[in-house]
Amino acid sequence: MQAEPEHDVVVIGSGAGGGMAAYVLTKAGVKVLMLEAGRNYDPLTETPMLHTNHQAPLRGAGTKDKVFGYYDATVDGGWEVPGEPYSRGEGSEFYWYRSRMLGGRTNHWARNSFRMGPYDFKPRSRDGLGVDWPVTYEDIAPYYDKTEALVGVYGRNDGLENHPNSGPGVLHDPPKARIPELLIQAAATDMGIPCVPARRAVMTRDLDQRKACYYASACGRGCAIGAAFQTTTSFLPWARATGNLTITTDAMVHEIEMGEDGKAKGVWYIEKKSGEHKFVPARIVILAASAGETARIMLNSKNAQAPDGVGNSSGQVGRNLMDTVGASMGARIPAFENRPRYNEDGAMGIHMYIPFWLYPEQAAGKLDFPRGYHYEMGGGFSQPDMGVGGYGDMAGGYGAKLKEEARRYYGSYVWFAQRGEMIPNEHCYAEIDPELKDNYGIPVLKFHYKHTEHELNQVAHFQKTTLELIDRMGGEVPTNVPSPKDAIAPGGWIIHEVGTARMGDDPGSSVTNEFGQSWDVDNLFLMDGAIFASKAHKNPTLTIMALAWRNTDYLVEQMQQGAL
Repeated sequence: MQAEPEHDVVVIGSGAGGGMAAYVLTKAGVKVLMLEAGRNYDPLTETPMLHTNHQAPLRGAGTKDKVFGYYDATVDGGWEVPGEPYSRGEGSEFYWYRSRMLGGRTNHWARNSFRMGPYDFKPRSRDGLGVDWPVTYEDIAPYYDKTEALVGVYGRNDGLENHPNSGPGVLHDPPKARIPELLIQAAATDMGIPCVPARRAVMTRDLDQRKACYYASACGRGCAIGAAFQTTTSFLPWARATGNLTITTDAMVHEIEMGEDGKAKGVWYIEKKSGEHKFVPARIVILAASAGETARIMLNSKNAQAPDGVGNSSGQVGRNLMDTVGASMGARIPAFENRPRYNEDGAMGIHMYIPFWLYPEQAAGKLDFPRGYHYEMGGGFSQPDMGVGGYGDMAGGYGAKLKEEARRYYGSYVWFAQRGEMIPNEHCYAEIDPELKDNYGIPVLKFHYKHTEHELNQVAHFQKTTLELIDRMGGEVPTNVPSPKDAIAPGGWIIHEVGTARMGDDPGSSVTNEFGQSWDVDNLFLMDGAIFASKAHKNPTLTIMALAWRNTDYLVEQMQQGAL
């Protein structure tokens, strides 16, 4: 065992929350050590931005080791990580995605960046389910503006209910809608459903040293020019430039050590390459390792004062596990068959989306599900691969017939994805498996997960609405529509897991206060999705960053006042 010098702050995790915390702290002159469980990653030299699928094995198709395709930016990780198992409770289906690399999931995420609205922070006050957040939208709004301006987000202010506008000049201009999106928009408008420009953390104008997107590379591969936001091209190099950030990769943190005074003294980690155990003393500890990993570290940090894990006097660490409600549907649109070929790739993600539009009906009790969902959708001439944009099952035969049908169906397929709010329930949680350990000897998480009728009814509504949209587009659904129970994505599949150490205003029912500060350990802060009190249908990364910025401002203030 080997001790290291004491640092002002140790940040565990280099993704959205940890990256933001390190950026704000180092700009304020605080010395920070960042510990990342994954390997080092350099997006400037490791991003295959302009490679074509035909250059890759299996035409770039996903495999067990590279689930999002050969060129995906997740160079080490996935739902299965060698040597790092997890377990599931009986009858539970949950998948835990981990990106073991510097920058974590920010290197490959979809960049969809929707603000939570006023209703989303006070859900229990509206329908009596779950809990309210200890903050309001007005508390977070300035940090949404600052975060969007810093990372670069395209979109448009549409003034829709519970979908707040950004400040003047904050948003970058959105890319123009593609042909499939325009037809979806026409059908939606005919049904009284809004279909508006999406919001994504992709720049359409130059910003600092980063360049605007040039519409030629999939964001999931990573972005060497910084147009698609990831911490490895922004927060981390900016923080390093201050001279106040040290990063140690391949550092598997497994325990927070506590002092007799009830404060965190530092963290223990295993150097993955050597297997050596090391202790890092610190004045402040920030957990930003992801909702699952943060809960795992807390639950594994047991001592006489905290026999159930550090910061867990409420018993809520590991509880309230949530993921986005997900389902999907596709359709063939005959009007798109044999249409002229041209490049309509754009920003390689959604340009348009359908925000939830039924808040009045929901408030009036006219719906059989309590929370909202939105649509992400698209279609067009994506780069051919093993899937070839959905037409692979339509084209058949050999020779000239196959070529004719491939040309006919190419670009004629559209897809719709549901992204909805899940309500926490007692059946969804993570605990330490009493028997199983990973290759480093660290006890692993055991997940329990079960959807309720709230989520299943929401999926049924999505399916019914989507069928009507497709019908108005003159489309055809090529397969039978499964039941909501079969259609809903299993837990963890959307990779939006949150809530395992929720914030609140009551130490008896929450883990942290409104600033992510542990109720039990005042020099322990949480700055990832673990602190979410609910899981709005809006994708969580933008909110993780906005909260982390607010929480870090509070932390710096406390340090400057000598309170910490």
